[in-house]
Amino acid sequence: MKYEKKPVSSLLRSDRTVFSFQDICLLWGTTDADAAIAAVNYYVRKGELVRLRRGIYAKDGNYDRRELASRICTPSYVSFETVLVSHGINFQYYGQIFVASYLSREIIVNGQVYIYRRIKDSVLIEPAGIITQRGSSTATPERAFLDMIYLNKEYHFDNLSPLDWDRVFELLPLYDNQRMARTVNTYYSDHQASK
Repeated sequence: MKYEKKPVSSLLRSDRTVFSFQDICLLWGTTDADAAIAAVNYYVRKGELVRLRRGIYAKDGNYDRRELASRICTPSYVSFETVLVSHGINFQYYGQIFVASYLSREIIVNGQVYIYRRIKDSVLIEPAGIITQRGSSTATPERAFLDMIYLNKEYHFDNLSPLDWDRVFELLPLYDNQRMARTVNTYYSDHQASK
């Protein structure tokens, strides 16, 4: 099959480490899917791109795993235990990467476990409390705290002092959930009393 070889350098110059097939087509400025598939396959065979999953590629084996988590299922963002531990709200280490998504699923890529938890669409697509950098979306600690309460009303948090409580209460209406509001108020009261 004859195809126009696309420059892999445009991908290598990108600050992203993980690309969907659609990302690659956009970067190459092509609408010819067959040519793009042939070019991607060529670069995978040469070892200049790494196929992570069907339709998802990396520059090399040193890709950002959180970036991949946001690319496997879209829309999605890294949240829950992954964010809570990284901000000192929970102390127990988890090797898995936890992700808020439109579905619940466990996916393993190169030995890394990604756990997707379903969260309602109106919350999932709301950008408040989500930081997006280099193609990766991650919840702020306040958003991850609320996401966890949304799924588990009796969750134990080890240390609530890193939270910006004003921000927690700003984000709380996104969930439109009275049970959550009561739970958050209880956590807040307990935290204030423990100071």
